[in-house]
Amino acid sequence: MKKNFLLRNGLVFIIILLVSTMGSMAQRLKSGPQDLCFFSSVDETDQPYAIYIPENFDESKEYPLVVFLHGAMSNHRLGLERAFGQGNIQGKEFTNPNRVTVVTDLEATRTFPQLKDVDYIVAAPYARGTAGYQGIPEQDVYEMLDDIKSRFNIDNDRVYLTGLSMGGGGTLWVGLTRPDVWAAIAPCCPAPPNGTDELSPNAINLPVHLFIGDQDFLYETAQVWKQKFEENSAVFNYVEYPGIGHNSWEFAYENGFIFDWFSQFKRDLYPSQVKFNTRLYKYNKAYWVTFDKLVPGELATIDARFSMENNLGITTGNLDAFTLHIEEHPQFNAKAKVTVTIDGKELSIKTPGTLSFTKSKNGWVNQRYTPGLNSKQQGTEGPLVAAANSNHIYVYGTAGDPTPDELEARKQQAIQAADWSAYRDQMGRVMIFPRVISDQAVRQSDIETSNLVLFGTRETNSIIEKYADELPMHLDANANDYSLLYIYPMNGHYLLINSGRSWWTLPKGDDDGNILSSVLNLKVDEMKSLKDFILYKGGASSIISEGYFDNEWAIPSNETEKLKKAGVITLK
Repeated sequence: MKKNFLLRNGLVFIIILLVSTMGSMAQRLKSGPQDLCFFSSVDETDQPYAIYIPENFDESKEYPLVVFLHGAMSNHRLGLERAFGQGNIQGKEFTNPNRVTVVTDLEATRTFPQLKDVDYIVAAPYARGTAGYQGIPEQDVYEMLDDIKSRFNIDNDRVYLTGLSMGGGGTLWVGLTRPDVWAAIAPCCPAPPNGTDELSPNAINLPVHLFIGDQDFLYETAQVWKQKFEENSAVFNYVEYPGIGHNSWEFAYENGFIFDWFSQFKRDLYPSQVKFNTRLYKYNKAYWVTFDKLVPGELATIDARFSMENNLGITTGNLDAFTLHIEEHPQFNAKAKVTVTIDGKELSIKTPGTLSFTKSKNGWVNQRYTPGLNSKQQGTEGPLVAAANSNHIYVYGTAGDPTPDELEARKQQAIQAADWSAYRDQMGRVMIFPRVISDQAVRQSDIETSNLVLFGTRETNSIIEKYADELPMHLDANANDYSLLYIYPMNGHYLLINSGRSWWTLPKGDDDGNILSSVLNLKVDEMKSLKDFILYKGGASSIISEGYFDNEWAIPSNETEKLKKAGVITLK
């Protein structure tokens, strides 16, 4: 008995020893630059990113993180090099070995050069290539960030964002829509997407360093941002390079400058003042302020500040409900009342911690707004382009006994919409590959996981017919030369209905994209200026009705009358 006991315990000891030894010998990532990836639910693909790990990496230590956003016609591997100020090295010319030339971006992508040893983890997402940093590429940035935090011990108060050109514009958009994620941002020669400028007040607690060459074609854009940051940013540094064009990044990142500049700053989640602007529930939070109810399509604003302990002054615009999370704020005392003055109305509140306010007919009241199950909120708010900003499938209809030619035309309409894979030179690819399927091929798992972009009417597309009674409107089958386009929430995702002409037949608006739109000419870019719904006739020469659904996804009364008057719409 004693012998068996010793034997059993001896085996247990050996197993523990082996497990411990195997753990200490487990394979770890090497130091230096390398590639990693995360799985994206957008199109069921592994998405790469480049990462730098310090030479003497210590798993027990918290590291600061620098995220770099590459420019157009570039990629993640080049992006990582640029963050360290590394340009393309010289090499021998293929046709004349005696002559030295600078290697191309494509050649420079194949191997990593020796990078300066810095005590940072540095990461650069591929973000689908030359696709900007809104929608799917923006989602990639945050999914990469989550992946890095699952692998490494990251100091959340020392996460920084920088990038050049398209990536400089992405730095502005990503940094200003969620300013409390970043400790500081550094846009270089930025090409920002339209709509970014109205977010400049969000930088009130965000240190910013802006770089530009005075011969850059984006110089005037940079001057506008210089003025905005001088008015709004907590700390603003500006460098202008005389005689330099769109290659100011070669000087901005030289000798690892950006790491030294970032090292000055740590994120403060509880600043005394918060200014925040947004149009979307998707971006509804900054520091200790959360927007609970917005006015659809309008820019919501807040300026909230502590003047002294437990005393807050707040001004708002186009905002119907918000919450203050001040329980851990250094200027909050849970033992005393809080005085809050909102748009001139003073409220004295005894409830400690989280304070919520809703606008009533008589002004602001201390009351929490709770959206209904079908109300607009994060993930179900529109506008039209939201359907293409995450996992989505293009679905053409097979119903109505179409001829072979008609069926092929329906299929081609969906294929054109799904053509994200634009290709410009070696490096200008857009690597987004949504599926195109018929209505007969849609599975339950597709409905549960994806937005569905549905072409046709209830008579020609069986998926539209499946949800016909729940949808707010339909284009009549005999409505020749009319087109209806709208987005609607369903099963926690979106249905986008495109009845009639394709949405890209609409003329471009004044704010439907940025400099990339003319380069890539993606169909989805034609959707960026559109609201929640639009009815038009002919080649979009006559817009009959357009607008936003209200917060309960109802059509505003003035647009309902226009739709009825058209005589080609069946309303629910």
